[in-house]
Amino acid sequence: MKDAGDKITPIEPSRKLADAVRDVKNAFADRDDVIVEMRDAHRMRLDLLATELAPVFADVPADMDSFDFAVSSGLQPRLWIDAVSHVAMGRDRRTYRFLKDTRVGRVVLAESTEMKAAADAVTRYVAERVVERQRMMEGSMESAVPGLHRPVVREAEPPIQSETRRSNGWTTFFAGLGLIAAGALVGLAVSLAMFWDRIAHMKISF
Repeated sequence: MKDAGDKITPIEPSRKLADAVRDVKNAFADRDDVIVEMRDAHRMRLDLLATELAPVFADVPADMDSFDFAVSSGLQPRLWIDAVSHVAMGRDRRTYRFLKDTRVGRVVLAESTEMKAAADAVTRYVAERVVERQRMMEGSMESAVPGLHRPVVREAEPPIQSETRRSNGWTTFFAGLGLIAAGALVGLAVSLAMFWDRIAHMKISF
């Protein structure tokens, strides 16, 4: 046991918790500044691209509501073209990436560091969607995308169907007659077997 006269010397911490909290906050602030800077840089370039495409967006028929044409906010801003395609910036903050979501995953439609090249790719995409819609409204069954064709469905010729049905009817008729004949023969054989003794006895008596 310790004597009553012993004194306890408090340990002086070499680093306080408040100092560690301040360092963590500074680190978070620096990281947030980088994120905000990246987001602002992405948003600025996408806004410039949207301005470049403004005449194209204005020429789209007013009754086509499938396009969005809006820059979204968030950690990674995007210039939305429609519900499945958008333009985003690469990690280098300089590359425009035109992306589209498909059934097999996300595909890159175009990628360039030049804003004009990205604008041309988006313009081409919008034009293809407009032409496809016009062809559908006009009743055309062919797709505007090369290589995609709808199969032509041909109806069966009525005479062939009539002959087939007539042949099936005669086949059924003859099959019925065959069954009746077979039944009659079986009945006759059974009758002969049952009355054979009587017939034999009658022959002996004569």
